[in-house]
Amino acid sequence: MLPGHRAGPCPGGGMSEHRNESTALDEIHPAGEEVQSDSEEGAMAQESPKNSAAEIPVTSNGQLEDSHEHSFNRDLKRSLPAGLGLSETKITSHDFDSTKEGVVEAGTFPGKGGRAQQKSGPVVLDEVKNPAMEKLELVRKWSLNTYKCTRQIISEKLGRGSRTVDLELEAQIDILRDNKKKYENILKLAQTLSTQLFQMVHTQRQLGDAFADLSLKSLELHEEFGYNADTQKLLAKNGETLLGAINFFIASVNTLVNKTIEDTLLTVKQYESARIEYDAYRTDLEELNLGPRDASTLPKIEQSQQMFQVHKEKYDKMRNDVSIKLKFLEENKVKVLHNQLVLFHNAIAAYFAGNQKQLEQTLQQFHIKLKTPGADAPSWLEEQ
Repeated sequence: MLPGHRAGPCPGGGMSEHRNESTALDEIHPAGEEVQSDSEEGAMAQESPKNSAAEIPVTSNGQLEDSHEHSFNRDLKRSLPAGLGLSETKITSHDFDSTKEGVVEAGTFPGKGGRAQQKSGPVVLDEVKNPAMEKLELVRKWSLNTYKCTRQIISEKLGRGSRTVDLELEAQIDILRDNKKKYENILKLAQTLSTQLFQMVHTQRQLGDAFADLSLKSLELHEEFGYNADTQKLLAKNGETLLGAINFFIASVNTLVNKTIEDTLLTVKQYESARIEYDAYRTDLEELNLGPRDASTLPKIEQSQQMFQVHKEKYDKMRNDVSIKLKFLEENKVKVLHNQLVLFHNAIAAYFAGNQKQLEQTLQQFHIKLKTPGADAPSWLEEQ
Protein backbone atom coordinates (compact mmCIF):
# COMPACT_ATOMS: atom_id res chain seq x y z
CA MET A 1 0.00 0.00 0.00
CA LEU A 2 1.33 3.39 -0.93
CA PRO A 3 1.66 6.08 1.72
CA GLY A 4 -1.34 8.26 2.10
CA HIS A 5 -3.55 5.67 0.53
CA ARG A 6 -6.59 4.93 2.61
CA ALA A 7 -7.77 1.35 2.77
CA GLY A 8 -11.41 0.75 2.42
CA PRO A 9 -13.56 -2.25 2.66
CA CYS A 10 -13.18 -4.66 -0.15
CA PRO A 11 -16.35 -5.23 -1.88
CA GLY A 12 -17.64 -8.68 -1.09
CA GLY A 13 -14.51 -9.78 0.88
CA GLY A 14 -14.53 -8.11 4.28
CA MET A 15 -16.52 -10.78 6.11
CA SER A 16 -14.44 -13.57 4.62
CA GLU A 17 -11.19 -12.05 5.85
CA HIS A 18 -12.55 -11.69 9.35
CA ARG A 19 -13.78 -15.23 9.30
CA ASN A 20 -10.41 -16.50 8.12
CA GLU A 21 -8.59 -14.75 10.97
CA SER A 22 -10.97 -16.30 13.53
CA THR A 23 -10.46 -19.70 12.01
CA ALA A 24 -6.68 -19.31 12.18
CA LEU A 25 -6.83 -18.29 15.81
CA ASP A 26 -9.03 -21.29 16.61
CA GLU A 27 -6.59 -23.58 14.92
CA ILE A 28 -3.62 -22.10 16.78
CA HIS A 29 -5.27 -22.20 20.21
CA PRO A 30 -5.79 -26.01 20.48
CA ALA A 31 -2.19 -26.53 19.41
CA GLY A 32 -1.01 -24.29 22.23
CA GLU A 33 -3.13 -26.20 24.70
CA GLU A 34 -1.62 -29.45 23.51
CA VAL A 35 1.92 -28.12 23.91
CA GLN A 36 1.07 -26.79 27.32
CA SER A 37 -0.41 -30.16 28.32
CA ASP A 38 2.74 -32.00 27.22
CA SER A 39 4.98 -29.59 29.15
CA GLU A 40 2.84 -29.91 32.27
CA GLU A 41 2.96 -33.68 32.08
CA GLY A 42 6.76 -33.56 31.74
CA ALA A 43 7.04 -31.28 34.78
CA MET A 44 4.80 -33.57 36.82
CA ALA A 45 6.84 -36.55 35.73
CA GLN A 46 10.03 -34.87 36.98
CA GLU A 47 8.44 -33.87 40.28
CA SER A 48 6.93 -37.29 41.02
CA PRO A 49 9.52 -39.92 42.03
CA LYS A 50 7.09 -42.68 41.11
CA ASN A 51 7.01 -41.67 37.44
CA SER A 52 10.79 -41.94 37.28
CA ALA A 53 10.56 -45.37 38.87
CA ALA A 54 7.87 -46.84 36.67
CA GLU A 55 6.33 -45.86 33.32
CA ILE A 56 2.64 -46.80 33.28
CA PRO A 57 0.87 -45.99 29.99
CA VAL A 58 -2.59 -44.45 30.39
CA THR A 59 -5.43 -43.88 27.93
CA SER A 60 -6.99 -40.58 27.01
CA ASN A 61 -9.68 -40.97 29.65
CA GLY A 62 -7.04 -41.49 32.45
CA GLN A 63 -7.68 -45.25 33.10
CA LEU A 64 -4.98 -47.91 33.28
CA GLU A 65 -4.27 -49.73 30.07
CA ASP A 66 -3.38 -53.00 31.83
CA SER A 67 -4.54 -53.50 35.42
CA HIS A 68 -2.61 -56.80 35.91
CA GLU A 69 0.69 -55.28 34.92
CA HIS A 70 0.10 -52.29 37.19
CA SER A 71 -0.60 -54.52 40.22
CA PHE A 72 2.57 -56.54 39.43
CA ASN A 73 4.71 -53.38 39.45
CA ARG A 74 3.04 -52.15 42.64
CA ASP A 75 3.66 -55.47 44.47
CA LEU A 76 7.21 -55.56 43.21
CA LYS A 77 7.93 -52.11 44.60
CA ARG A 78 6.49 -53.12 47.99
CA SER A 79 8.61 -56.26 48.10
CA LEU A 80 11.87 -54.35 47.52
CA PRO A 81 14.24 -54.22 50.55
CA ALA A 82 14.05 -51.15 52.73
CA GLY A 83 17.67 -50.16 52.02
CA LEU A 84 17.06 -50.05 48.24
CA GLY A 85 15.81 -46.64 47.03
CA LEU A 86 13.52 -46.09 44.08
CA SER A 87 16.16 -44.03 42.35
CA GLU A 88 18.44 -47.08 42.40
CA THR A 89 15.87 -49.43 40.87
CA LYS A 90 14.62 -49.38 37.34
CA ILE A 91 11.30 -51.10 36.55
CA THR A 92 10.51 -51.40 32.87
CA SER A 93 6.95 -52.29 31.95
CA HIS A 94 6.33 -53.40 28.38
CA ASP A 95 3.15 -52.85 26.42
CA PHE A 96 0.30 -55.28 26.61
CA ASP A 97 1.24 -56.61 23.19
CA SER A 98 4.62 -57.80 24.55
CA THR A 99 4.86 -61.35 25.87
CA LYS A 100 7.80 -60.57 28.20
CA GLU A 101 7.29 -59.80 31.86
CA GLY A 102 8.66 -56.83 33.79
CA VAL A 103 12.44 -56.62 34.27
CA VAL A 104 13.91 -55.44 37.55
CA GLU A 105 17.47 -54.12 37.54
CA ALA A 106 18.99 -53.44 40.92
CA GLY A 107 22.38 -51.74 41.31
CA THR A 108 24.78 -51.63 44.21
CA PHE A 109 23.68 -49.57 47.14
CA PRO A 110 25.66 -48.43 50.18
CA GLY A 111 25.13 -50.58 53.23
CA LYS A 112 26.05 -50.01 56.82
CA GLY A 113 29.39 -48.42 57.37
CA GLY A 114 29.47 -46.96 53.86
CA ARG A 115 30.78 -50.17 52.27
CA ALA A 116 29.38 -51.42 49.00
CA GLN A 117 27.60 -54.75 49.03
CA GLN A 118 29.82 -57.51 47.68
CA LYS A 119 28.64 -59.70 44.87
CA SER A 120 27.78 -63.25 45.80
CA GLY A 121 30.05 -65.97 44.45
CA PRO A 122 32.48 -68.72 45.46
CA VAL A 123 34.93 -67.71 48.18
CA VAL A 124 38.48 -69.09 47.84
CA LEU A 125 40.68 -69.19 50.93
CA ASP A 126 44.31 -69.64 49.92
CA GLU A 127 45.60 -70.03 53.46
CA VAL A 128 43.42 -73.04 54.27
CA LYS A 129 45.27 -76.25 53.43
CA ASN A 130 43.60 -79.51 52.60
CA PRO A 131 44.43 -82.17 55.25
CA ALA A 132 44.16 -84.90 52.66
CA MET A 133 46.75 -83.17 50.47
CA GLU A 134 49.07 -82.74 53.44
CA LYS A 135 48.83 -86.44 54.29
CA LEU A 136 49.40 -87.35 50.68
CA GLU A 137 52.51 -85.16 50.59
CA LEU A 138 53.84 -86.76 53.78
CA VAL A 139 53.26 -90.23 52.35
CA ARG A 140 55.02 -89.23 49.15
CA LYS A 141 58.06 -87.92 51.02
CA TRP A 142 58.17 -90.98 53.27
CA SER A 143 57.95 -93.33 50.28
CA LEU A 144 60.71 -91.48 48.44
CA ASN A 145 62.96 -91.49 51.51
CA THR A 146 62.29 -95.20 52.15
CA TYR A 147 63.09 -96.04 48.56
CA LYS A 148 66.40 -94.18 48.65
CA CYS A 149 67.44 -95.76 51.97
CA THR A 150 66.46 -99.27 50.83
CA ARG A 151 68.44 -98.84 47.64
CA GLN A 152 71.44 -97.66 49.67
CA ILE A 153 71.26 -100.64 52.05
CA ILE A 154 71.00 -103.14 49.19
CA SER A 155 73.88 -101.55 47.30
CA GLU A 156 76.05 -101.67 50.45
CA LYS A 157 75.28 -105.36 51.04
CA LEU A 158 76.05 -106.17 47.41
CA GLY A 159 79.30 -104.24 47.64
CA ARG A 160 78.34 -101.70 45.00
CA GLY A 161 77.70 -98.65 47.13
CA SER A 162 80.02 -96.71 49.39
CA ARG A 163 79.29 -95.94 53.04
CA THR A 164 80.58 -93.35 55.45
CA VAL A 165 82.58 -94.93 58.28
CA ASP A 166 83.87 -93.37 61.49
CA LEU A 167 86.45 -95.96 62.54
CA GLU A 168 86.86 -94.78 66.13
CA LEU A 169 83.14 -94.49 66.77
CA GLU A 170 82.36 -97.81 65.08
CA ALA A 171 84.95 -99.57 67.27
CA GLN A 172 83.40 -98.15 70.44
CA ILE A 173 79.94 -99.26 69.33
CA ASP A 174 81.18 -102.80 68.63
CA ILE A 175 82.81 -102.99 72.07
CA LEU A 176 79.61 -101.77 73.70
CA ARG A 177 77.49 -104.41 71.97
CA ASP A 178 79.94 -107.15 72.88
CA ASN A 179 80.04 -106.02 76.52
CA LYS A 180 76.25 -105.93 76.64
CA LYS A 181 76.10 -109.61 75.67
CA LYS A 182 78.66 -110.52 78.35
CA TYR A 183 76.86 -108.51 81.02
CA GLU A 184 73.59 -110.18 80.08
CA ASN A 185 75.27 -113.57 80.59
CA ILE A 186 76.58 -112.54 84.03
CA LEU A 187 73.12 -111.26 84.91
CA LYS A 188 71.53 -114.55 83.91
CA LEU A 189 74.01 -116.60 86.00
CA ALA A 190 73.56 -114.33 89.02
CA GLN A 191 69.79 -114.75 88.81
CA THR A 192 70.23 -118.53 88.69
CA LEU A 193 72.49 -118.39 91.76
CA SER A 194 69.95 -116.27 93.57
CA THR A 195 67.16 -118.72 92.80
CA GLN A 196 69.22 -121.68 93.96
CA LEU A 197 70.37 -119.89 97.10
CA PHE A 198 66.79 -118.94 97.91
CA GLN A 199 65.73 -122.59 97.63
CA MET A 200 68.67 -123.68 99.81
CA VAL A 201 67.87 -121.06 102.46
CA HIS A 202 64.24 -122.09 102.44
CA THR A 203 65.25 -125.75 102.87
CA GLN A 204 67.66 -124.91 105.72
CA ARG A 205 64.96 -122.99 107.51
CA GLN A 206 62.52 -125.87 107.23
CA LEU A 207 65.21 -128.31 108.36
CA GLY A 208 66.02 -126.16 111.37
CA ASP A 209 62.35 -126.06 112.37
CA ALA A 210 62.15 -129.86 112.11
CA PHE A 211 65.25 -130.31 114.29
CA ALA A 212 63.84 -127.94 116.88
CA ASP A 213 60.56 -129.85 117.00
CA LEU A 214 62.34 -133.18 117.48
CA SER A 215 64.52 -131.64 120.16
CA LEU A 216 61.42 -130.92 122.20
CA LYS A 217 59.86 -134.33 121.65
CA SER A 218 62.97 -136.53 121.97
CA LEU A 219 64.41 -136.14 125.46
CA GLU A 220 67.29 -138.57 124.88
CA LEU A 221 68.41 -136.60 121.73
CA HIS A 222 67.46 -133.17 122.94
CA GLU A 223 70.95 -131.68 122.75
CA GLU A 224 71.87 -133.23 119.39
CA PHE A 225 68.69 -132.05 117.70
CA GLY A 226 69.14 -128.66 119.33
CA TYR A 227 72.67 -128.21 117.97
CA ASN A 228 71.59 -129.02 114.44
CA ALA A 229 68.55 -126.77 114.71
CA ASP A 230 70.71 -123.81 115.76
CA THR A 231 73.24 -124.49 112.95
CA GLN A 232 70.61 -124.65 110.25
CA LYS A 233 68.89 -121.51 111.49
CA LEU A 234 72.23 -119.66 111.52
CA LEU A 235 73.00 -120.83 107.99
CA ALA A 236 69.54 -119.77 106.85
CA LYS A 237 70.05 -116.33 108.40
CA ASN A 238 73.44 -115.88 106.75
CA GLY A 239 72.00 -117.16 103.50
CA GLU A 240 69.29 -114.51 103.64
CA THR A 241 71.95 -111.86 104.16
CA LEU A 242 73.93 -113.16 101.18
CA LEU A 243 70.73 -113.39 99.16
CA GLY A 244 70.06 -109.71 99.85
CA ALA A 245 73.54 -108.78 98.60
CA ILE A 246 73.16 -110.90 95.45
CA ASN A 247 69.73 -109.44 94.66
CA PHE A 248 71.12 -105.95 95.06
CA PHE A 249 73.95 -106.84 92.66
CA ILE A 250 71.41 -108.24 90.16
CA ALA A 251 69.22 -105.11 90.33
CA SER A 252 72.16 -102.78 89.72
CA VAL A 253 73.54 -104.78 86.78
CA ASN A 254 70.05 -105.13 85.32
CA THR A 255 69.61 -101.34 85.40
CA LEU A 256 72.97 -100.87 83.74
CA VAL A 257 72.32 -103.42 80.98
CA ASN A 258 68.62 -103.02 80.19
CA LYS A 259 68.24 -99.28 80.77
CA THR A 260 71.50 -97.36 80.52
CA ILE A 261 73.20 -99.41 77.81
CA GLU A 262 69.92 -99.96 75.97
CA ASP A 263 69.25 -96.23 75.88
CA THR A 264 72.71 -95.66 74.38
CA LEU A 265 72.13 -98.40 71.79
CA LEU A 266 68.84 -96.74 70.85
CA THR A 267 70.76 -93.56 70.07
CA VAL A 268 73.22 -95.69 68.09
CA LYS A 269 70.33 -97.03 65.98
CA GLN A 270 69.17 -93.49 65.26
CA TYR A 271 72.74 -92.60 64.30
CA GLU A 272 72.94 -95.53 61.90
CA SER A 273 69.61 -94.54 60.29
CA ALA A 274 70.88 -90.98 59.86
CA ARG A 275 74.08 -92.36 58.33
CA ILE A 276 72.12 -94.42 55.78
CA GLU A 277 69.99 -91.39 54.81
CA TYR A 278 73.12 -89.25 54.52
CA ASP A 279 74.83 -91.78 52.23
CA ALA A 280 71.66 -92.25 50.15
CA TYR A 281 71.30 -88.53 49.42
CA ARG A 282 75.06 -88.20 48.95
CA THR A 283 74.97 -90.92 46.30
CA ASP A 284 71.97 -89.23 44.69
CA LEU A 285 73.81 -85.91 44.48
CA GLU A 286 76.94 -87.54 43.07
CA GLU A 287 74.91 -89.23 40.31
CA LEU A 288 73.25 -85.94 39.36
CA ASN A 289 76.58 -84.12 39.29
CA LEU A 290 78.00 -86.72 36.92
CA GLY A 291 75.10 -86.21 34.49
CA PRO A 292 74.49 -83.35 32.08
CA ARG A 293 73.75 -79.86 33.32
CA ASP A 294 70.90 -78.13 31.54
CA ALA A 295 67.75 -76.18 32.37
CA SER A 296 65.85 -79.32 33.38
CA THR A 297 68.56 -80.86 35.61
CA LEU A 298 69.79 -77.74 37.42
CA PRO A 299 66.67 -77.46 39.66
CA LYS A 300 66.98 -81.15 40.55
CA ILE A 301 70.65 -80.72 41.41
CA GLU A 302 69.88 -77.70 43.59
CA GLN A 303 67.08 -79.53 45.41
CA SER A 304 69.29 -82.59 45.89
CA GLN A 305 72.03 -80.35 47.28
CA GLN A 306 69.62 -78.89 49.83
CA MET A 307 68.39 -82.34 50.93
CA PHE A 308 71.98 -83.56 51.19
CA GLN A 309 72.88 -80.62 53.43
CA VAL A 310 69.89 -81.27 55.70
CA HIS A 311 70.77 -84.95 56.18
CA LYS A 312 74.45 -84.13 56.62
CA GLU A 313 73.61 -81.84 59.54
CA LYS A 314 71.39 -84.54 61.02
CA TYR A 315 74.14 -87.13 60.65
CA ASP A 316 76.73 -84.88 62.31
CA LYS A 317 74.37 -84.16 65.20
CA MET A 318 73.61 -87.84 65.80
CA ARG A 319 77.30 -88.74 65.63
CA ASN A 320 78.05 -86.11 68.26
CA ASP A 321 75.22 -87.40 70.48
CA VAL A 322 76.50 -90.97 70.27
CA SER A 323 80.04 -89.90 71.18
CA ILE A 324 78.81 -88.03 74.26
CA LYS A 325 76.56 -90.88 75.40
CA LEU A 326 79.33 -93.44 74.99
CA LYS A 327 81.61 -91.32 77.12
CA PHE A 328 79.07 -90.91 79.93
CA LEU A 329 78.15 -94.58 79.72
CA GLU A 330 81.76 -95.66 80.18
CA GLU A 331 82.12 -93.47 83.27
CA ASN A 332 78.87 -94.71 84.76
CA LYS A 333 79.63 -98.34 83.95
CA VAL A 334 83.01 -98.24 85.69
CA LYS A 335 81.56 -96.65 88.80
CA VAL A 336 78.57 -98.97 89.07
CA LEU A 337 80.43 -102.21 88.33
CA HIS A 338 83.26 -101.33 90.69
CA ASN A 339 80.91 -101.00 93.66
CA GLN A 340 78.82 -104.03 92.73
CA LEU A 341 81.81 -106.31 92.18
CA VAL A 342 83.29 -105.33 95.56
CA LEU A 343 79.94 -106.04 97.22
CA PHE A 344 79.60 -109.43 95.55
CA HIS A 345 83.12 -110.51 96.46
CA ASN A 346 82.97 -109.48 100.12
CA ALA A 347 79.53 -111.00 100.65
CA ILE A 348 80.47 -114.38 99.12
CA ALA A 349 83.79 -114.50 101.00
CA ALA A 350 82.22 -113.65 104.36
CA TYR A 351 79.37 -116.13 103.88
CA PHE A 352 81.53 -119.15 103.06
CA ALA A 353 84.06 -118.15 105.73
CA GLY A 354 81.28 -118.18 108.27
CA ASN A 355 82.06 -114.60 109.29
CA GLN A 356 78.60 -113.34 110.13
CA LYS A 357 79.84 -110.02 111.46
CA GLN A 358 81.78 -109.19 108.30
CA LEU A 359 78.79 -110.20 106.16
CA GLU A 360 76.52 -107.81 108.03
CA GLN A 361 79.08 -105.01 107.79
CA THR A 362 79.27 -105.52 104.04
CA LEU A 363 75.53 -104.97 103.71
CA GLN A 364 75.65 -101.91 105.95
CA GLN A 365 78.45 -100.47 103.85
CA PHE A 366 76.27 -100.54 100.73
CA HIS A 367 73.08 -99.50 102.61
CA ILE A 368 71.26 -102.73 101.85
CA LYS A 369 68.12 -103.45 103.86
CA LEU A 370 67.13 -107.05 104.35
CA LYS A 371 63.55 -108.22 104.30
CA THR A 372 62.09 -110.22 107.14
CA PRO A 373 62.75 -113.95 107.08
CA GLY A 374 60.20 -115.94 105.13
CA ALA A 375 58.92 -112.96 103.16
CA ASP A 376 58.30 -113.25 99.47
CA ALA A 377 60.32 -111.54 96.79
CA PRO A 378 59.71 -107.79 96.48
CA SER A 379 57.13 -106.65 93.98
CA TRP A 380 58.01 -104.56 90.96
CA LEU A 381 56.76 -101.45 92.78
CA GLU A 382 59.20 -102.04 95.64
CA GLU A 383 62.04 -102.64 93.21
CA GLN A 384 61.31 -99.33 91.48
